[in-house]
Amino acid sequence: MTNITSSSSPAKAWVVTGPTSGIGRRTALQLARHGTVVLAGRAPRKLAEVQAKIQADGGHAIPVVADFSDVASVRRAAAEITALNLPIAGVLNNAGIMTLTPSKSAQGWDLAFATNHVGPFAFTEALIPHLANGTNVVFTASAVEDSERKIAVTAGFRGSRYISAEASARGEWKPGGSTHAGADAYATSKQGNLATVFALSREIPRLPFRAVEPGVNPGSNLIREMNPAIRLVSKAMSPIAPLIPYYSTPKRAARVITDVLTDTSDATGVYYNENGRPMQASKQVSDPEYAKRYVAETRALLATASSRAS
Repeated sequence: MTNITSSSSPAKAWVVTGPTSGIGRRTALQLARHGTVVLAGRAPRKLAEVQAKIQADGGHAIPVVADFSDVASVRRAAAEITALNLPIAGVLNNAGIMTLTPSKSAQGWDLAFATNHVGPFAFTEALIPHLANGTNVVFTASAVEDSERKIAVTAGFRGSRYISAEASARGEWKPGGSTHAGADAYATSKQGNLATVFALSREIPRLPFRAVEPGVNPGSNLIREMNPAIRLVSKAMSPIAPLIPYYSTPKRAARVITDVLTDTSDATGVYYNENGRPMQASKQVSDPEYAKRYVAETRALLATASSRAS
């Protein structure tokens, strides 16, 4: 890890979304050594299991039910977390899915785009006014958003196919994308995470915003969404994953994310790779005007959800 100073005060609290499996679960367990962990996820039973594990190990955890595909749900969860009046030192937006068939969210939006980008964005914006200066906000990103990333292209991705937030919500992507079901939706939504980090780091300098590419994780939940052949190969590669460039494991990824989340430096707008070193995003999302537009269009999309609910 580069230039990172860790903070581990038991008086601090850490918010983790998607904490019931894979990288999210491993990270929640590690963060329990640094203070209270707020577990935000959609399955009460699974949240209770992680809470029990943390508390059996001497830590403290609080479950909060949140469906990140549903804007109303994430806003309720953010309000519930705020009402706890905890000394939040870091927020990890880790919840994410890769769907193989087109599905819709509660708002009628593409499920992957809603879950991976719009929900976490709304959740973060709801928390921001209540976060103390210096609170770290971290997103688990993915380099498949980059159409020039060779390993991603080999796996069948063609980078983000973003047209607009409204088009993405409808499940419409720029032509010339992947032939793999769900790949364009996933890559586009994960580019949204990077656009959020880059744009908000400039817009809100009092808070450090960062992103982590956790590497290709054969043991993650996302692999289980892939076809049987890819799952079989990934399972076989799990024992040697840390030895392969760009590959990792949920345990190793959790260590990197924990280091970034507990970092006390003022680094912001930084994108870290699976080894905890700064990396470059795609040329597209690295353009400040593009990232700013992505965020502005996301806010406009969320405003339509608010107007329908009122």
